[in-house]
This record gives sequence, structure tokens and C-alpha cells, in this order.
Amino acid sequence: MNEMPMKIGDNIRKIRKERGLSLDQVADRTGVSKAMIGQIERDDSNPTVATLWKIANGLKVSFSSLLEAPAADVAIIDYKDVEPVLEDGGKYVVIPIFPFEPTKKWESYRIVMKPGCDYRNDGHPRGVEEYLTVLKGTFSLKIGEASYSLSEGESIRFEADVAHEYLNPSSEDAECHMVIYYGELS
Repeated sequence: MNEMPMKIGDNIRKIRKERGLSLDQVADRTGVSKAMIGQIERDDSNPTVATLWKIANGLKVSFSSLLEAPAADVAIIDYKDVEPVLEDGGKYVVIPIFPFEPTKKWESYRIVMKPGCDYRNDGHPRGVEEYLTVLKGTFSLKIGEASYSLSEGESIRFEADVAHEYLNPSSEDAECHMVIYYGELS
């Protein structure tokens, strides 16, 4: 068989097992026979689009979630291979490491601030938190009216729904790892 049905079968089996469903229960929910679901899971059958829609609707998942390759158990990212996003004339460099996924509610970045960089954010929606760990140099932060100074190895967490500002007051690059958690956005 080709690669696509194998992904479909793996995805259906994974959803079924995560939900603790038997083949009979999936058949009842989807209107697709137990035998057919078993064949799809074993890669013995190439399902039609209509059959996939029945399965997706019955399991209440997106159609594309049945088609996509299962996520790897391990992902290795080398930030040197990631396309950075530049702001402030290249003084503020954002390197996306793990992009946002709705099911995870967070994203991760490596931030490099050149000397004299002053990056401002008007604030995120309520419920968003930022977690920052300084990897190199020093960072000055203004969160609302309060000011903080962080050195290598120090971390900070804050509610990010207020205006905040990152500054590199030194004559050398400053680097940090940032996680933005989106929590329960209201």
C-alpha cells in the first residue's frame, strides 16, 4: 500500500486508543463498519473520501487530522536552521523554535537583542503569560510601571496583558529563551 493510507490508519488507531474506544464503538459513532475500520487501521484498505468524512464527523475531528503524518515523539530543532524574524532594524532578532499549536497553548523562541535594542509590546490578550530565561548578557524589562534587571541564568514570569518593554543596556548582545503561554484566553 502507499504511504497515505498508512498515516490514515495510524491516525484513526491513535484517536481511538486515546479515547479508549473499541472498533465497535467507532463503528457506531461513524456509521462505518467495524471490519472496514479495522482494515483501514491495518492498512489493508484504501478508504474513500466519503468514508473519511464519516469517520472524521463521527469522531469529531478535522478531516485533515486523519491525513497528516503523526507527530514525531522527538523533535530536534537547531536554531541556526530557523529563519529569524528581525525588528528594530535588526537589533531585535526572534528565532521561532517551537511555533504555536492550539492544543499545546504555548510557543517558544530564542531572542537576541543587539546593544541598545529597545523593543516594546503594548500587551497581549488577558491570560497570556511570558516566561523568559537569560542565556547571555543582561536584560532590562519594564512591565507596566515596574522595572527589572536580569542577568545570565536568571528567569522571570509575568502576566503579559500589560505593556512591557525589553532593553539591552549593555555593549554586547543579550540572548534569552522565551516561552509564551496562551492559557485560557478570555
